[in-house]
Amino acid sequence: MAQTWTPNSWRQKPIQQVPDYPDLAALDSVEARLAKYPPLVFAGEARRLKSALANVADGRGFLLQGGDCAESFAEHGADTIRDFFRAFLQMAVVLTFGAQQPVVKVGRIAGQFAKPRSSGIEKQGDVSLPSYRGDIINGIEFTEEARVPNPERQVMAYRQSAATLNLLRAFAMGGYANLENVHQWMLGFVKDSPQAERYRKLADRISETMDFMKAIGITAENHPSLRETDFFTSHEALLLGYEQALTRVDSTSGDWYATSGHMIWIGDRTRQPDHAHIEYCRGIKNPLGLKCGPSLTADGLIELIDILNPANEAGRLTLICRFGHDKVAEHLPRLIRAVEREGKKVVWSCDPMHGNTITLNNYKTRPFERILSEVESFFQIHRAEGSHPGGIHIEMTGNDVTECTGGARALSGDDLADRYHTHCDPRLNADQALELAFLLAERMKGGRDEKKMVVNG
Repeated sequence: MAQTWTPNSWRQKPIQQVPDYPDLAALDSVEARLAKYPPLVFAGEARRLKSALANVADGRGFLLQGGDCAESFAEHGADTIRDFFRAFLQMAVVLTFGAQQPVVKVGRIAGQFAKPRSSGIEKQGDVSLPSYRGDIINGIEFTEEARVPNPERQVMAYRQSAATLNLLRAFAMGGYANLENVHQWMLGFVKDSPQAERYRKLADRISETMDFMKAIGITAENHPSLRETDFFTSHEALLLGYEQALTRVDSTSGDWYATSGHMIWIGDRTRQPDHAHIEYCRGIKNPLGLKCGPSLTADGLIELIDILNPANEAGRLTLICRFGHDKVAEHLPRLIRAVEREGKKVVWSCDPMHGNTITLNNYKTRPFERILSEVESFFQIHRAEGSHPGGIHIEMTGNDVTECTGGARALSGDDLADRYHTHCDPRLNADQALELAFLLAERMKGGRDEKKMVVNG
């Protein structure tokens, strides 16, 4: 099967969630130009991520994956990227202390521009227009001109991704991620929140440890792991023409890689086994994510795993479970049992966002208590089944938005209109994301203590 794959073999398959470009010649021209552009990421980086995820699959790590619902051209800026990275580092350090394990850091960033839609048409009053599908395809403004898919937006998305990656690499490798800066990662609007004191106490413990290590000669200067961190990018591989244009042969291995991001995932709406998105993803060697929703059967999951990871390679496939707080107990156990029965090596990750969206005061929102409830159930079910709850996948931002209700500050439906900035789905703000990280850390510590009791008992 793998021998028949080519970067464009997906074009012979049925496909869902594709924009209707009116000028196909212009689309071909853009894709041809992109095919000559430099790669955004490199095969060796993707292999390093796969190796880290293999450890997670084996129970020796935890995946933190998060970022914007949909990146936008208008909000792109150094401050936005920096604040996201700061919030992400805070979450990672809290989780590292909770799990006492490495945390694999993967952002939904530098490529997360395209969005699947439940309907191809959006209606406001008596006017119907094509749905907004992300800035890489069309504009969010509700006008006929903005909603026409424009292939030149792919070039804009590539350039923004390149600029974002450049800054992220500088932050990750240039000293910003130095653990000596752990106190400085606190965002201004979080400083007076209920999470601030918890984080300060944790940061004090890290600083004390760093002082001790420095006293015995272990410093950030002679141990780069204290001042640098691995940070990887990911996005949904929805716009396959763009992905194909950035698919390249690795000169060292001869394998094909998507160079648009280190990890790409297949959405719940595009995971049909005989369709284009599965066909494209099965042939590239990047780590893959697969969204698993309530409609996915156990047999259907095993079929997809066999297609996407026929060699049963640890770190290749992450199952991103998105059921909803009231459905996870019904659906997750049967998937875990099927995977365990077949001996499949996967990373289990919880997406507690997408199954918990409601409408309140005419805004899409996600109640924080429902997000927490799904996370709690995810951990409990995995422990009951004897499998490893390996990760979390969230939509979040470093900005002080009011898009998800609840949390320690108890945002209500009346607060949503204050700072509701998302281009698509509601995101956790940095305060809520940090609160979630502390709660996750407690669950992970509890699981670690349970294992010790079993071993010692």
